[in-house]
Amino acid sequence: MSMSCARLRSAGFSLIEMALVLAIVGFVLGGMMLTLSAQVTQHNIDETQNRLKQARDALLGFAIANGRLPCPATATSNGVESPANGGTCTNVSGIYTGYLPAVTLGFQPVDSSGYAVDAWNNRIRYAVAQTTLASTCTASTSPPPFTSATTLKANGVSCQPSDLLVCESASGISATSCGAASNAVTNQDTVVAVVFSTGKDYTAMTSGNTDEQVNLKSGAYAGYPVFISHPPAPTGASGGEFDDQFEWIPIGLLYGRMTAAGVLP
Repeated sequence: MSMSCARLRSAGFSLIEMALVLAIVGFVLGGMMLTLSAQVTQHNIDETQNRLKQARDALLGFAIANGRLPCPATATSNGVESPANGGTCTNVSGIYTGYLPAVTLGFQPVDSSGYAVDAWNNRIRYAVAQTTLASTCTASTSPPPFTSATTLKANGVSCQPSDLLVCESASGISATSCGAASNAVTNQDTVVAVVFSTGKDYTAMTSGNTDEQVNLKSGAYAGYPVFISHPPAPTGASGGEFDDQFEWIPIGLLYGRMTAAGVLP
């Protein structure tokens, strides 16, 4: 009888012990899953930034080979710049809302429709300066010089852009200003092109995500040549959740590469 009770006590203890072990294993596996998820997210962030850098280099290479930057692809051009030979860019879905012209650049990877994609398979966006600082451009600026080899050559390396602007937040911005000087990342005569990823969460963007809305030219920000770039921010942050990633081409870099290649002046 006493031996039987001992066996029962031993079996009961084993069941408790097993439950504890299973609980510990569950915690460990849960922690591993969280760690793996964080690693995947970081990998996608790093991979996307790498693709954006490659896109910037491809745009500069195109400029050296063709004497101009390409126009953006539109939502209906299947990854080809629009129009196909540059000049005055097509803006069928609104100005400053185009896509990287991957087919024109020979850029990879692309989706099934020919558009360059980031690590989350969202299409990479691209905008190029449409207007110029009049006092710096001595020849005709029609079609816009940065997408026209003839116009760019006629104006030379003194011609500066006057529309694209990068700010730290949507707070206080207008179509021509970042508002407070401390909110400006670049000057308005500095950036000739931007290339960016909308990040993982852009399809779930809410009305409170004002910083991302600026980049997508949504609502009140339609037509703004202004872009927001800052470190990632969680839900509830000022300006809303933010995970967009950017690269841009300063006009000095474009002219430096084209001059070194003998394309300009």
